[in-house]
Amino acid sequence: MFWSRKTPGLSRGRGGVILMLLVACLSGPVLGQAVKAKGKVQATGGPAPVAALPLKGDPVAGARKSDEERCQECHGADGHGFGQSASSEGRHPKLAGQPAEYIVKQIADFRSGARKHDVMTLMARTVEPADILDIAAYFASQKPMKGEGAAGNPLGRRLYESGDAARGVDACIACHGPAGQGIAGLGAAAPRIGGQEWRYLEKQLLDWRSGERRNSRDGVMNRVTRGLSDEELRALTDYLAAQP
Repeated sequence: MFWSRKTPGLSRGRGGVILMLLVACLSGPVLGQAVKAKGKVQATGGPAPVAALPLKGDPVAGARKSDEERCQECHGADGHGFGQSASSEGRHPKLAGQPAEYIVKQIADFRSGARKHDVMTLMARTVEPADILDIAAYFASQKPMKGEGAAGNPLGRRLYESGDAARGVDACIACHGPAGQGIAGLGAAAPRIGGQEWRYLEKQLLDWRSGERRNSRDGVMNRVTRGLSDEELRALTDYLAAQP
């Protein structure tokens, strides 16, 4: 028996809310867009000097800062989320074990507008640049996200591992690694998706396919999902969310 879901988002169309990642960015031009000052966003005269920032974040400091910046309210104290009750519309992804570079990039995209979400854009712009790497490092240091541990979906597995060359559908494994565990050393280019919250996975696949989300490298996610049916998207979601 496959891992199953209730009230799947595919039956609701494009309803729901995009994810809420509560971390920030390292990109020089983006860092200069906003800084936090007593809870208010202020524009700066130019980008923050990247050379002044540490190359890697401090996960110990990031644990405290992720609480202070309210990241944990949506993603959990350890980045494993809160399950169905807190993510009924795919709003709250798991962040545990996600490459820090990927978290950093997504917040850079929220800040620049490359990725759309009113709440996340505002929240991302109120996080101090010096806190960004620490928060990302904290979630990245946590025990990697785990799924339901069910058998998974055979159609989803086939699409994930082999793609469909006839339709120009690349194999997901090339960027996300076996069972969606990511690929060490590729950072932002190879996020972990195995064991992710299924509602979040479903929402993102729908948004990639519709063009609502467009911030993948060279548009690869829009291209890969464009030719997939609802059934195939659901199969991929089932397969990935089941990974232990």
